[in-house]
Amino acid sequence: MFKLTKKIEYALIALQHMQTKNRSNITSVKEIADRYDLPLSLLAKILQQLAKHKIVKPMQGPNGGYQIINPLDKIMFKDLVEIIERPIGIVDCLKKPDCSHIGDCNIQVPIERINAKINKLFSTMTVADITN
Repeated sequence: MFKLTKKIEYALIALQHMQTKNRSNITSVKEIADRYDLPLSLLAKILQQLAKHKIVKPMQGPNGGYQIINPLDKIMFKDLVEIIERPIGIVDCLKKPDCSHIGDCNIQVPIERINAKINKLFSTMTVADITN
């Protein structure tokens, strides 16, 4: 079964939550984790990754947290996936070319085609397309 990872799900939940608030408001990791019953430490790491890639802006201080920088319709879903999970690959050999079966693999070409179509689809979708 092909599915999104928990990290992608948590990133989407956090971004949607921040988007529904006034954009000038700061949202704490604890607020999101408590509201949606998410693991605080994992959510904090995800938001740190998003901040590193300028999706959200970290705000320091006793009432610190994060602020979303751009509307969700300006963030491409492929970019979000690659920030959180690295390049999209539906099988390990597409992400790690050191597969011991690569020379004898009889499904490499069809899998590459599927992966290319997923990449193309994700490149045309925004995060808003997923969360709305």
